[in-house]
Amino acid sequence: MKKICIIGVGLIGGSFMRGLKKANQVEQVFGYGKGKESLAKAKELGAIDEFSLDIGKAIDGAEMVVIATPVDSIEEVFRLIRPHISKSTIITDVGSTKTSIIDSAKSVFGEVPTNFIPAHPIAGKENSGVDYSDPDLFINKRVILTPLENSEPEAIKIVTNFWESLGAIVETMNATNHDDLLAMTSHLPHMLAFSLMDYLISTNPKAIDYAAGGFKDFSRIASGDSVMWRDICLNNAKEITKHIENYQQSLSKLSELINQQNSDGLEELFMEAKSARDNWLNKK
Repeated sequence: MKKICIIGVGLIGGSFMRGLKKANQVEQVFGYGKGKESLAKAKELGAIDEFSLDIGKAIDGAEMVVIATPVDSIEEVFRLIRPHISKSTIITDVGSTKTSIIDSAKSVFGEVPTNFIPAHPIAGKENSGVDYSDPDLFINKRVILTPLENSEPEAIKIVTNFWESLGAIVETMNATNHDDLLAMTSHLPHMLAFSLMDYLISTNPKAIDYAAGGFKDFSRIASGDSVMWRDICLNNAKEITKHIENYQQSLSKLSELINQQNSDGLEELFMEAKSARDNWLNKK
């Protein structure tokens, strides 16, 4: 493409654009955001070529608009870009929830634009911001597209090709299935890490001085961006709370096995968990 506009140049958006530029998939990347300092940093790092605080100027002539802002702000972004895009402008995003974003598109546009292709790269780091962006972040990582029935096939193909050019493995599924799966595999683990840290500091703040490698590994993702995870919770509340409640049942089962001094039951649970994780790692 000759020009892509990216709105929100953080870790994921910056990595995506640096990857596309590295793969020679775009001639010019134009950034838009509310902070001149962060945009200037993105330009310095090579994530964007130019930037503007004027959305009209940023989008003018762009063949694609990539939205990489926190999930809760995407409806506002849709309203911002609506006067400046044409029917041929491809729109995509990198949000971690999909149903709420699709609903936002319906609310703003009246119906979901046929050239809007929702996407979610399952990749990241515990650190946020364009400073940590990496053009190789998506190599061998899954990217899930959740197009609608009336989505333009050519737009789907273009978005797919872009992600594949970065080494990503692209899959498609409906938004409901996406939100349920990600609530289990991504959102729930983050909630556990955040709640573990909350439990520790509220129970005995000094206990962390005695934490070792296992605690460090488990709690790593609690260093994630708090605004991003707040928005994910608010926009995928039903699925996240469902899996928290189901997980509480698993904890109750474990607590019961311990209280009963059920040696065989504990060993069986731990062995099954170890085997499942080992098999998953072997597929990586």
